[in-house]
Amino acid sequence: MKFEDVAVLGVGMVRFGAHKDRSAAQLAREAGLRALADAGLSFRDVGEAFVGYIAPIQMLGIKVMKEFGLTGLPVTHVENASATGLIAFREAAHAVASGRCDVAMALGLDKMTELARGGRGGRGIGRDTIDSVILPAAYFALWAMRRMHERGTRPEHFAKIAAKNWNHGARNPLADRQSDHEVTAEEVLASYPVAEPLTAMMACPVDDGAACVIVGRRELARQLQPGRAVVRPVASALQTETYTPGHTFLGPVVGPASMTRDTAREAYEAAGVDPADVSLALVHDAFANEELEYYELLDFCPEGDAEKLVEDGATRIGGRIPFNTDGGLIARGHPGGPTGLAQVHEIVLQLRHEAGPRQVENARIGLAHLVGGGSVCTVNLFERD
Repeated sequence: MKFEDVAVLGVGMVRFGAHKDRSAAQLAREAGLRALADAGLSFRDVGEAFVGYIAPIQMLGIKVMKEFGLTGLPVTHVENASATGLIAFREAAHAVASGRCDVAMALGLDKMTELARGGRGGRGIGRDTIDSVILPAAYFALWAMRRMHERGTRPEHFAKIAAKNWNHGARNPLADRQSDHEVTAEEVLASYPVAEPLTAMMACPVDDGAACVIVGRRELARQLQPGRAVVRPVASALQTETYTPGHTFLGPVVGPASMTRDTAREAYEAAGVDPADVSLALVHDAFANEELEYYELLDFCPEGDAEKLVEDGATRIGGRIPFNTDGGLIARGHPGGPTGLAQVHEIVLQLRHEAGPRQVENARIGLAHLVGGGSVCTVNLFERD
């Protein structure tokens, strides 16, 4: 899907972390008000809202909207596991592009600390017995071991990616994990083992949070903030999995490799963009080995060359193609519903050249990618006018 005449008007989020004394609605209200203030709008200006959350609570989206006011606007709940926030954004951008409204809100929220205390375990009701009982960490570990066996990848490669993301997160005041020192690969490898070869510092935390993005017509962005660079969503691709032999063992948590590759190529084609044009990428990195795979699957390097990008430091801030400049899921956090909108928040700041100590030089095009439950993938491209 290619977007025409759509721009990001405002972004806002609360720092991800454990918010024991604040409800999901309170977090969402703060993120939404920050985004509205950034846009220079009030809630009365919003014509449609898309609320993304994973928490199994009926009508939560409507309840959250009442925190802003009773304006009668249509509200839609979006849920697609980890990809929820980015898909809520896609729907908001499409609402504007289609002419349904001039301004739309995409709002994501979740309190994963409360869900974790529920102790559901596994992946719930699965497609078969194995899919139901094996924890996600085990699948990521199997994926990592397969790459080590087939490609000669070493645990040090995963550790360097995790250390990079921890250090990027330390530059982001809204990240959950903010180390007070330069994290090293050795430190990551020495952290508590989760599932061989993965350690605790290679994994995303359990946290809470909210994030919001306001989108509207392009000319409105110029009218509201005439002195600020306009950031436009230019394309969005959304695909579900295609059956491949052995799919259960190749990754029901992240889906077959073809899903990310095909979705990315659809987005590049719709936007008229080549991977070499992309200034920075935000991707799903629930575990560090996942990010390594996406270097290749998003076509930032040939198959088999991902480890070389790590060794050369190409995906660090200052490198050829910085990944997860805000810390990614590993350091910024992964509350579920708001994760994709936090990615958009980071890309917008980067393309406005407002990212401070983590600013990517001359950032012009940003990519946001997430997978949801191994069954859905979305890739979105943004451009600075």
